[in-house]
Amino acid sequence: MGMVGGGRGSFIGGVHRMAANLDGRIELVAGCFSSKPKNSRASGADLYLDTSRVYSSYEEMARKEAALPASERIDFVSIVTRNQTHFAVAKTFLEAGINVICEKPLAF
Repeated sequence: MGMVGGGRGSFIGGVHRMAANLDGRIELVAGCFSSKPKNSRASGADLYLDTSRVYSSYEEMARKEAALPASERIDFVSIVTRNQTHFAVAKTFLEAGINVICEKPLAF
């Protein structure tokens, strides 16, 4: 699983990570946790992610994850950003061939 948004100080990001982990079948392996690269890296470190899978922008994340071999890339991305950004983020990942889970609303 990948995540866009949901970094330090985010309530809903933590909720989504806990819910995804309930049955132990989903692992967070990549993310862009903030529009500020420094904050995204700090959140990735908090979550013990490999630094090569913590991205500075959601566009970079979609592009680089889509380029990975299927066995290594994320199976889906959870979008937990502000409402007005959902459409653009979801569109970017869908166009890259990556499945999307989006906090409501899908578009604003």
